Amino acid sequence: MRLRGDPNCVDGIGRILAHVRLVLLQPTRVMPDARRTLAIASFLKIMTANSVNDGDQVFGSASLRRGAAGKVHVIACGAIAREILAVKALNGLDHLTLECLPAIWHVWPDRIAPSLRQKIAEARAEGHEKIFIGYAECGTQGEIDRICREEGIERLSGPHCYAFFTGTEKFLAECESEFTAFYLTDLITRQFEAFVIEPLKLDRHPEIRDMVFGNYTKIVYLAQTEDAELQAKAKWAADYLKLAYEYRFTGYGDLEHELKAVAAPRNGG
Repeated sequence: MRLRGDPNCVDGIGRILAHVRLVLLQPTRVMPDARRTLAIASFLKIMTANSVNDGDQVFGSASLRRGAAGKVHVIACGAIAREILAVKALNGLDHLTLECLPAIWHVWPDRIAPSLRQKIAEARAEGHEKIFIGYAECGTQGEIDRICREEGIERLSGPHCYAFFTGTEKFLAECESEFTAFYLTDLITRQFEAFVIEPLKLDRHPEIRDMVFGNYTKIVYLAQTEDAELQAKAKWAADYLKLAYEYRFTGYGDLEHELKAVAAPRNGG
């Protein structure tokens, strides 16, 4: 089953764009209720975590797409390119090819679906018969699901990367009880200064930290790899935001399971 985003969990980027503008550009205005404040901060986390430069499209270069026949072509978010390539290497999925859209488009989720349609059409023209969408719901308000229905293809389960790294069913079952958790992944942890501190100007305006993160109680580092340096960095981030710290190793979660399933040979061939 392909799950749509749960509006009560940490997704729905498009719904809170206006609130981000309100808080960041008009910080003197009265803050929304605590739940909306958390949603705003969650958007900032997702937005900045995916703000990889447009060079991530290199993963979709022709060098990874030679010979479409018999291939499984994945059209994905550039923010998880590293993880997809790792899953490919770990499982010997040499017949899986990867093409990425700019990760920064999570800031403008309305751009994702039209670009997916274009890339799907191009992939079909190149002879790809089996295509998989390397996106979750990702704040597109059902547009990716609509494309999947119309094209007869599938996408990653769940509302966002936190869910499919954790395991979508598990995450959705637990997220309500952890609404005050601020999630990190390897990518966010690795680029914490560039993706969180600098865009929010927390180093120059520490009062913003309490405004945006004041309703959180802990950082939960959802680790894709076992890396002592990243664990130390995540703990540092928690201390910086004055939050408790929790470490959870997820590995690649449902991302790995679903890529292996979609790349499995048909009829044993």
